[in-house]
Amino acid sequence: MLDKSELSGELENQNMSPEEIARFDALAESWWDPNGRYKTALAFNAARVAIIQEQICKAYNRFAGSAHSLKDIRILDVGCGGGLISEALAKAGASVTGIDASATSIEVARRHAQQSGIDVKYQHLLASQLSSQLSYDVVINAEVVEHVPDQPALIQDCARLVNPGGMLILATLNRTIKSYLVAIAGAEYIMGYLPKGTHDWKKFVTPEELDSWTGDHFTRSFDTGMRLNPFSKKWKTTRSLAVNYMLCYRHS
Repeated sequence: MLDKSELSGELENQNMSPEEIARFDALAESWWDPNGRYKTALAFNAARVAIIQEQICKAYNRFAGSAHSLKDIRILDVGCGGGLISEALAKAGASVTGIDASATSIEVARRHAQQSGIDVKYQHLLASQLSSQLSYDVVINAEVVEHVPDQPALIQDCARLVNPGGMLILATLNRTIKSYLVAIAGAEYIMGYLPKGTHDWKKFVTPEELDSWTGDHFTRSFDTGMRLNPFSKKWKTTRSLAVNYMLCYRHS
């Protein structure tokens, strides 16, 4: 548990939306069900985790195929939800802390980690509450920035928690016409991969905006898009960042 000296405030009146938190509270129990309604989102996460692990291994000169490829690497998963990313990276040997504004999601994550026998430190916190004296080798913020009221502040909070020489990994949705058609009209209203109303297109973020919010000490080292093959139902990488995308940065 974090002690009081590591906190900079209460959850109230911080960078969070009560409506968004309520939405994710309602979904928390569903994220781990491989045969449930949102199994496509679960498969998307698995594909994305493989890329994240590969990029971390590349940055720290590790062999991605080894069982404990991330041993001793300290990772902070900001907006960890039910723990889908946190657990996978902890299983690979990383020391993972997962934080989230949803208390329900944190409880789901803790329970699942216990059942899986995987050690992850989960905390009901926001990134803004973590002391600047804390720092991590890798900070991940995946599918969170499009759900908060002050987007630059969230990215800046994540950036300040990265060790010099460390990595910042951001994943979100681009604000394009294609993303509206694919991620909202298609995924939410036609195919039902996500609940209706999960996303607000106006809050989608461009890669250029993320570049500017990370600050001068960060250099983009990798980027990729993700797309779903409608026939095989498998997620693949793509050069296009027009819809779902991931950016990796190194801290100078």
